[in-house]
Amino acid sequence: MTVAVLAKENIVLDADVKTKEQAIQLAGRILVERGYVEESYIDKMFEREALISTYMGNFVAIPHGTEEAKKLVKQAGLSIVQVPNGVDFGGGNIVKVLIGIAGKDGEHLEILSKVAIVCSEEENIQKMIKATTEDEILALLNEVE
Repeated sequence: MTVAVLAKENIVLDADVKTKEQAIQLAGRILVERGYVEESYIDKMFEREALISTYMGNFVAIPHGTEEAKKLVKQAGLSIVQVPNGVDFGGGNIVKVLIGIAGKDGEHLEILSKVAIVCSEEENIQKMIKATTEDEILALLNEVE
């Protein structure tokens, strides 16, 4: 059975996370529970973050696994974690939207570029931060399929 890259169940609204680690854990946990990745993919997300921050600017972070984590991906998927109060990703970089990515066979680059296009518009980020339903976020990211 193939699961959509992004479904309502992959979105957590109004998350109450206090640390970058909790935020990344939550984004990874969604990918694990929805069957996109193996459990150990979350560790690879932390490894990636230790190498270089996944903070992208505009209140957005895109946590994902390292290059070697690709073997842990069962199928491409996204998780979205909305943190309206923000979480500090270090250096005063506040993140209000996390987009967890699991890509297989190079798909992650295509997914990343589509996500980057949506996130390059500050207006879209504000809509995601203020969204009160999963459908509002799905509508913004429906191009990512």
